[in-house]
Parts: sequence; structure tokens; C-alpha cells
Amino acid sequence: MDRISEAAVQPAEIIALLKWYQDAGVDETIGDDPGVLGRPRRAAAAPVQMAPPQPVQPAPAPQVRAVGAAAVLPGSDAATGDARRIAAGCNTLEELAAALAAFDGCGLKATATQMVFADGNPESDIMIVGEAPGAEEDRLGKPFVGQSGKLLDRMLAAIGLDRTSVYISNIVNWRPPGNRQPNASEIAISLPFIERHIALMRPKILLCAGGTSAAALLATREGITRIHGRWYDRSFPDLAAPVPTMPIYHPAFILRQPGMKRDVWRDLLVLKHRMTELGCGVTSAG
Repeated sequence: MDRISEAAVQPAEIIALLKWYQDAGVDETIGDDPGVLGRPRRAAAAPVQMAPPQPVQPAPAPQVRAVGAAAVLPGSDAATGDARRIAAGCNTLEELAAALAAFDGCGLKATATQMVFADGNPESDIMIVGEAPGAEEDRLGKPFVGQSGKLLDRMLAAIGLDRTSVYISNIVNWRPPGNRQPNASEIAISLPFIERHIALMRPKILLCAGGTSAAALLATREGITRIHGRWYDRSFPDLAAPVPTMPIYHPAFILRQPGMKRDVWRDLLVLKHRMTELGCGVTSAG
């Protein structure tokens, strides 16, 4: 910059020049030479604007049920062991229903409206075990009462049965959110109760309605399309002899796949034949 003469500089120009230096970042003089009034200070880095730390919201602790000095987490191995102990101690269906209603080891209890225990005739020789309650079952507290239940009623009627001559329950007694299938942990927690349920019923014939029920009770990975209509001998604690057990299609599957009705009819005829062989009575409740 050329040297600036004091005489030639007007007050307005001085103010304008100082404003220019200020805008350029000059904040101190380093000599008497008016041509070099100062130097801009190295601009400091702008501070990083950091959001104030948000308090960490802890995840809601799972509900636990105290057992003596310990606590059982829903779905844990300890809860499964506790389910076995509790179920084994039930000697009547009423005791089992009360114990299951009080059991907090299955996380589905927290989201379901109510427990769905059973329906039908507890004196029946034929027990049907489905998968899990749906929305209608959750609302009414009985298994198979929605569209699937209506179809099941028609299936039973085709071979002379109805809800007064069979007994119906589910692997899982609490509705999974969104009607999803119960997961492996939920099934493992529920299995001791349904096994004890079957042992207390002492059925002559057990039907597994759907692939989830068949997989749980028969410990098989084969799909329902391969194993439906076949007989298996399933042993249960406290029962002297194995129970003849047959997987059948779940009514909900038939509603989605009406072309399977011919297979369903064949399975019902197989069931009817075994009923005759075993002398299964059709005793009305009450």
C-alpha cells in the first residue's frame, strides 16, 4: 500500500479506512508507519456448536417376578426352569389355569389383553392344540373364536364333532403383538404348561393344529405340508402310554389356501378312523 499523507486524508476517509481494517481483522498497531497500521490477527477457529448432552434414558427394565431372594427375567432360562417347576406342581386344570395366569415369565403377558386358556369339554378324549391366540381370542378369552374358529367348527362338524365333544387350547396362552407367530423363547417358556395341560387332560387323541404347534410338540423341523395326516406317538410325563398325535393344517392356513381342503378332508377321515379304533367317546359337557 502507498504511504498515506496525513494532510491528504480527510476524517471521513480515515473512518472508512479504519472500518476497512476492522473488517479485515486488524486489532492492533505494530509501528508508526501509517501505511502499515496493523496486521490482521489469525482468525480463531469458530467454536464448534455442540448440543448440550441429553440425559440418557435408560431402557425400561423388564418386569421380573421375585422368587425368594432371586428375580426371574421374562424369557430367560431361569424363567423356563421356573415354568417347569410350577407346571409340574399343578394337579388339576383349575390349578394350572391359576398358576399360568399368575406366571410373569412370558413377556407376551405384558402386551396381551388376557390369558386364553382353553375351551370345550375337559372330559373329551380328543384335544386340539393350536399355536397362539389372535385378536378375537385375545378379546374374548377363548381359543379359535375368529374366522379360523368358525372354519374349525365346520371341520369338526364334518365328522360329527363340535366344541362340546373336543377340548381346545394353544401352545402359547398369550397373544403375540400383531398376531405374529410366537418366537422360540416364548414357545420354550410356554411348553411346560401345555405339556402339563395335556398330561392332566389324558386325551386318547391329540391334534396339533398348524406347523408351530406340531414343531413344538413333536420337536420336528419338517413342514406341516409334509407331516399333516400322519400319526406320531408323543410321550408326556405322568402318562403311562404315549398319546397318538396327528398334525393337521391350521384353519387360518386353509383360509389362505382353499385348495388344501381336499387334504383336510382326508386328514379328517384318518382322524375319524382312529377315533373308531380307540373307542373315543363323544361326551357332551354338562
